[in-house]
Amino acid sequence: MPGMDSLFPLLAALAGYLIGSLSFAVIVSRAMGLSDPRSYGSGNPGATNVLRSGNKAAAILTLVFDALKGYLPVLAVLVWGPRWGLGEGTAALVGLAAFLGHLWPVFFRFKGGKGVATAAGVIFALNPILGVATLATWAIIAWFSRYSSLAAIVAAAFAPMYQLLIWEAGPTALALIIMALLLVWRHQANIKKLMAGTESRLGQKAGAAAHVKPTRNRKKS
Repeated sequence: MPGMDSLFPLLAALAGYLIGSLSFAVIVSRAMGLSDPRSYGSGNPGATNVLRSGNKAAAILTLVFDALKGYLPVLAVLVWGPRWGLGEGTAALVGLAAFLGHLWPVFFRFKGGKGVATAAGVIFALNPILGVATLATWAIIAWFSRYSSLAAIVAAAFAPMYQLLIWEAGPTALALIIMALLLVWRHQANIKKLMAGTESRLGQKAGAAAHVKPTRNRKKS
């Protein structure tokens, strides 16, 4: 139908947003009889906070599904989109929409996570080589610092830089820049904790103290 072609990118983006709105940290935790991840640790519904529950299987499932909800919608556009006139621009838009769905999920009162795994899924679908480079950046920083948040911030900053330096500017680069800015913004509290030395390290269980203040000796009267 005439005029329908212009709606396809918007409909695809809406589908991406709805898929991104599935908060698997909450869904997996409920399915496995665990506490709501929004009620402990950082309160963030993401794989890193689920890991603080002590259940590694739940954390891994959360990570995989959060990544897939960014990867699959973009891949669907790249594979089946061309027959409907959908190209790289729509794929980047759908990836960004899925990322925004994770940050502000319509199914969970618009209170979502920070989007690290979902952003990774989007990047791998848009540019697999860039995905490997970004994941390697995250792994190196996480290995040496043991801070997932620091690794995420550095990887997010480098992803659009890699795209612009090695490949080209375009819809993919624009989507990466927006996701990077939002991801860093969502890590404001983590940045403050990193600067104060109170940020939780990878694998630290909920309730564990990240920083213990020394006790002061009381003077005898």
